Amino acid sequence: MKRRKFIQLSGIGAAMAMIPAIPVWGNEIPIEKSLEYVDPAAKKIIADVALNAARSKGATYTDVRIGRYLNQYVVTREDKVENLVNTESYGIGIRVIANGSWGFAATDKMDKDSIAKTAALAVSIAKENSRLQSEPVKLAAQKGYGEVSWKAPIEKNAFEVPIKEKVDLLLAVNDAAMKGGADYVNSIMFMVNEQKYFASTDNSYIDQDIHRIWPTFYITKIDKASGKYETRNALSSPMGMGYEYLDAGPQDKVKTPAGTLYKGRYDMLEDARQGAAQVSEKIKAKSVEPGKYDLVLDPSHLSLTIHESCGHPTELDRVLGYEANFAGTSFLTLDKWETKKFEYGSNIVNMVADKTQAGSLGAVGYDDEGVKCGKWDLVKDGILVNYQAIRDQAHIIGLDASQGCCYADNWSSVQFQRMANVSLEPGTKPLSIADQIKNVKKGIYIVGEGSFSIDQQRYNFQFGGQLFYEIKDGKIAGMLKDVAYQANTQEFWNSCVAICDQSDYRLGGTFFDGKGQPGQSSAVSHGSSTTRFNGVNVINTARKIA
Repeated sequence: MKRRKFIQLSGIGAAMAMIPAIPVWGNEIPIEKSLEYVDPAAKKIIADVALNAARSKGATYTDVRIGRYLNQYVVTREDKVENLVNTESYGIGIRVIANGSWGFAATDKMDKDSIAKTAALAVSIAKENSRLQSEPVKLAAQKGYGEVSWKAPIEKNAFEVPIKEKVDLLLAVNDAAMKGGADYVNSIMFMVNEQKYFASTDNSYIDQDIHRIWPTFYITKIDKASGKYETRNALSSPMGMGYEYLDAGPQDKVKTPAGTLYKGRYDMLEDARQGAAQVSEKIKAKSVEPGKYDLVLDPSHLSLTIHESCGHPTELDRVLGYEANFAGTSFLTLDKWETKKFEYGSNIVNMVADKTQAGSLGAVGYDDEGVKCGKWDLVKDGILVNYQAIRDQAHIIGLDASQGCCYADNWSSVQFQRMANVSLEPGTKPLSIADQIKNVKKGIYIVGEGSFSIDQQRYNFQFGGQLFYEIKDGKIAGMLKDVAYQANTQEFWNSCVAICDQSDYRLGGTFFDGKGQPGQSSAVSHGSSTTRFNGVNVINTARKIA
């Protein structure tokens, strides 16, 4: 099977520019084939062929990943179905250590002879690499788990839901937005199923079944008098769930100054109706006056800020400079961690990495090195205390074991250190969104993700959003537009003065976190409760600089 990297959606209307390129691995298949599953016993036979072949050629360590990656995308615009994509990618990736160096090779030819040849190739690559390597790979010890399995705790497999049901929902969403005054609307449903099998010379044979879903839409309204337009994107979050994500009940709805937001599950139709009204309101909204404001940031917005200003800078490979050529480095250098005194944020800021969080995009039982996943502190009481590290990095920061955050986006990609779910812990005292707002004299309440910019060290940044509401003397005074805030990471998180409690905690995230050369894409969630930051610089994005 050939690997096709991207299908770029095209169309008319300003909203289309907001739709991301859709990564597609593998070949298109009939929809019914998505429901097939390969027997783990058959995978074990294949894995043992690779393990034995690599050992016979001189490998001192080998791991094998057999992957079946399924993707389904349903794409609509107004009253039309624009595209339906259903793909499968199936193959094997073999990683070895020989002569103290890594080697990797992969194939989609799943007969025993081809797999043995691929394992031999991986060993040959490792031996060639060793000629240029100054120090041998130092791999953290890892016990084997024998034959185990992990399945995402979904209630309804999205691939089993008829296409007609998905199309009917998306077209109903578009209709609701158009009836609400939208000029253009696109709605999309992304569904992913990763069927992954890991085996290694540590005596692990791990079978995993992982599901993700993301329903989203893009609404555009044009002011006929001026020709200007505004947009409002869906306030859904991509989730590590099945189709039950689209079955929201009253307990999943959070009342906010921006209307109804969602915790747990999502009502796409309700969000579309609300979004159409809000995009009309955005056109009439007052343009923000630049200056210092106290910001009250909803989790639907804060997730991206956490991703960029905490998730990426605590990746140990960035800290060590491994990503410098492509994605940059990190201001959270080892000397800051070694002091155990570096004030990343105020004393109420606690950031955790968690690969087990229910419903999150990054939740798995075991990572792509066969390490059982868990949870650990990154920032504790405002102090930087740890990073995100994998097996060949653990010794650098004095760890005896990997933290279980290694991932590859396909069987044909080599696994490497990727971001775990990184989240801001909720406040420990009762505090609601209304409580946050009533204590603000001059501020802005921000909902949803917008454009952003951040430097190569993940230090100086600028973030926009979807919806902005002015706060005056503890009350919402109306909608604003043209808002973005600027800060540096340490200054920003040290301005954190209040965090809502667990009852407001919600997940945001992304399907498409890019990293590496060649580039790979991973899915990751970030949780928080509504959080207040004092005295942050706000600019007007519509005004020209003199």
